[in-house]
Amino acid sequence: MQNILITGGSGLIGQRITAMLEAQGKSVAWLSRSSQSQKSFIWDLGKNQIDPEAMEWADAVIHLAGAGVADKRWSEERKKLILESRTKSTQLLYQAIESATNKPDTFISASAVGYYGFDTGAALMEESSPAGNDFLAEVVKAWEAEVKKVESLHLRTVMLRIGIVLDANGGALGEILKPPVAAPLGKGDQWMSWIHIEDLARMFVFALDKTTLQGVFNAVSPNPATNYRLTIEAARAKGKPFVGIGVPAFVLNLILGEMAAMVIGGNRVSSQKIQKAGFEFEHPILIPALKDIFHR
Repeated sequence: MQNILITGGSGLIGQRITAMLEAQGKSVAWLSRSSQSQKSFIWDLGKNQIDPEAMEWADAVIHLAGAGVADKRWSEERKKLILESRTKSTQLLYQAIESATNKPDTFISASAVGYYGFDTGAALMEESSPAGNDFLAEVVKAWEAEVKKVESLHLRTVMLRIGIVLDANGGALGEILKPPVAAPLGKGDQWMSWIHIEDLARMFVFALDKTTLQGVFNAVSPNPATNYRLTIEAARAKGKPFVGIGVPAFVLNLILGEMAAMVIGGNRVSSQKIQKAGFEFEHPILIPALKDIFHR
């Protein structure tokens, strides 16, 4: 039986991955700050501590941990937490793997399409496209640099640059549909590279099972949509009123501060590399994906 250790396992994505892996007969444990109903090992980023048995037990690590980017307004303290929850957690994992007698052989890490920058217009971003230079791009660059250090320990390492995750229980759709009336943000013509949560969870499992897979892959559907399109179709699928007049950029700046750049801008991101590696999407088209999410 293969033993899989997951950080951030109690989140939306982690729970779906856990269920899929256990359905395959794999043994799953979470790295957690406290004991869970799920089998778990304890770690504490603040104290830079981790149960040394965790890496002795694990055959593979799936690293999802990181403070939510859109959960709170970006104060300097919040920005520091967003960065360090990713870099310091990865450093702690590196130290634990380096010290382990029986090292895991695979390390699969979340990353983000924020790597490419807040707004890349209509240009199609591929894994080889240059990094942006804004706050989130700097976070992702620093995060990926720490993951690459893990690779130096001779583990097969995969990074999945995740786009906008569509799920009925939270994430982007929850925010888009939170107001009484749904409306596009800014001009509404900015690209949103989305992925159905089931396809994202399946992609992590695919990366685990396909032992030849290595490197960076975009975790987005093959069919990105504009903010206007995604918002109107989500409203229709949910049965919620939609107004086609966009929320002005200056209003978003007042409400969100620096974080507004994340929703006013957008990225059109390619999924070709992961598809060429053999991954097949179950929900590649927006309208059927939204119907599946809201009418399961």
